[in-house]
Amino acid sequence: MEAQGSESPAKPEPRRSSRRLVVVALVAVTGGVALGGAGMHLVMHGHGDGKTGPTATAAKKAPLYQCPMHPAITSDHPGDCPICGMKLVLVSSASTNDSAPGKTGARKIARYRSPMDPKQNSPVPRKDEMGMDYVPVYEDELAGSAPVQGLATVTIDPARQQLIGLRTAAVTKGSIGATWRTPARIQIDPTQVRKTNVKIEGFVEKIYVDFVGQSVRKGQPLFSVYSPSLLAAQNEYLLALQTSEVLAKGGGLSEDGQNLMASARKRLELWDVPAAAIDRLARTRQPTKTLTLVSPISGVVTAKNVVQGARVSPGEAPYEITDLREIWGMADAYETDLARIRVGMKASLTLPAYPDRTFSGRVAFIDPLLDPKTRTAKVHLHFMNPKLELKPEMYGEVVLEGTAKEGLRIPADAVIRSGTENVVFLARGEGRFEPRVVQIGSKSGDQVEVLGGLEEGQQVVTRANFLVDSESALRASLSAIGGK
Repeated sequence: MEAQGSESPAKPEPRRSSRRLVVVALVAVTGGVALGGAGMHLVMHGHGDGKTGPTATAAKKAPLYQCPMHPAITSDHPGDCPICGMKLVLVSSASTNDSAPGKTGARKIARYRSPMDPKQNSPVPRKDEMGMDYVPVYEDELAGSAPVQGLATVTIDPARQQLIGLRTAAVTKGSIGATWRTPARIQIDPTQVRKTNVKIEGFVEKIYVDFVGQSVRKGQPLFSVYSPSLLAAQNEYLLALQTSEVLAKGGGLSEDGQNLMASARKRLELWDVPAAAIDRLARTRQPTKTLTLVSPISGVVTAKNVVQGARVSPGEAPYEITDLREIWGMADAYETDLARIRVGMKASLTLPAYPDRTFSGRVAFIDPLLDPKTRTAKVHLHFMNPKLELKPEMYGEVVLEGTAKEGLRIPADAVIRSGTENVVFLARGEGRFEPRVVQIGSKSGDQVEVLGGLEEGQQVVTRANFLVDSESALRASLSAIGGK
């Protein structure tokens, strides 16, 4: 609309008044319909000497509502997100008419896309058949700046970052301890187990150690057995002893008598008759009815398979004695951890039974075979147990301590394992977050070593990164469907 002006340039007041009237008239004609999210200019042309005057923009502000999960979904009125159904949240008061189509601050809008059908695009703001506003598609999103396949750079304003609890941390350089933490189970050291074998047939006369778990000393009596064969062997030894003495007194072949006595004594020794009992037999010349078997080591009874009056046969093992002063801790190591473990590495064991105690040990052996079901290898850890505080079948946590080294590190929570790749979201400033593939190394506590993909001082997302990852994947999918 143009106003024919005959006034001189020195009197601009009537032209300004006429432009205000034109704006009011246009607003009344449109019925107060709010314009698109990107905003449209109302350009008024003033006539002065037949030339077009300066443009004027409406200053009216309208609220901006946005989906917490899908920042691309915006509206100028309350409602629900068409994708996830969440309530739209009031972000800020945005001007509906203060920017030209195609621009929003420093970012340029390439086109507008339907939130329900990404294939429907428009060069200007508009609404779809359901009355929903088209969402803007920025040029930097179409440029494919994200280096990760299937992910795209996303922009999250500060208000939304606070809403979802987004936090970032810097890539730092420091000491990385080659530590490895894993659960462990306490087991008996199989090299410290002894069994009492019966080498003669007989009957149990008396039991001295009655139950499993009882502590015994080396040489302590366990049980006594009556054996006719043993009684006959004792009589043979006494006869050989007597023959040897007679031959020695008569000047006969004393060497033959000695050989006969030695053979009879050896037979008793092979039947585990103690040397003290044989010497007592030679001194008293009275055979004993029973043979008493003693504990071969000091330890704890871990198995008892005999009762009083039972018949025993050669080869049976009535008792099992285990020395628990040295114990094993069995840990599972996955294939990816085996390269970091070495025999002799120091190990620290903590147990729920002793929360204020730490037991020190070392790696003694790494199983050369991998379990095909769990895909793990057993790591044998040796711990000294002089007070018998570590008991078999206890569960605890072991920390293996390697040699520390210098390198880049980030919090382990920043890494998202996506298939065969490790991804972090790099903060680019102005609310932009770019996915980045990184190569990680050793893990030390809550920090992980970065071998490539990041530089010192950069900021990565450590909290709410899975929400950012979901939004990034959605943006990439929409771009793939809609094309560039």
